[in-house]
Amino acid sequence: MKNIFLLLIAIGFGQFINAQDESTLDKTTTVKFVETTIDYGKIEKGSNGVRTFTFTNTGEHPLKIYNIYSACNCDIVAQPEEPIAPGEKGEIKVKYDTEKVGPIVKTITANTNTKEKLIPLNLVGEVLPASTDNNDEEEKMKM
Repeated sequence: MKNIFLLLIAIGFGQFINAQDESTLDKTTTVKFVETTIDYGKIEKGSNGVRTFTFTNTGEHPLKIYNIYSACNCDIVAQPEEPIAPGEKGEIKVKYDTEKVGPIVKTITANTNTKEKLIPLNLVGEVLPASTDNNDEEEKMKM
């Protein structure tokens, strides 16, 4: 009788642990970005560097963005703090430092509960030196 009682406790405890594991595990979902590459084109030094990646949770479970990694001259201005419900839209705002003249070829990575886990988001374009058209005209007038 004692063994049966211990067996029932062990089975009940095992089922309790299993139920907790299933509820705490993140279920994967799918996501669709409007675009995964933002093209700044040719922009002038000091221009507004803020851009937005827009996406929709196309899966059956809430989309979680755990973290966004940036190994570039850009900041993550805003990202969803709460899970995005199925069918809902979300945004990730980034800001590239447009004080640095030259090509923009950067990648940020979103860590999510999608099957892929890591989603690369790209920034491309070129920052041109500040326009000196006004200075050139003033110089010509002085001559």
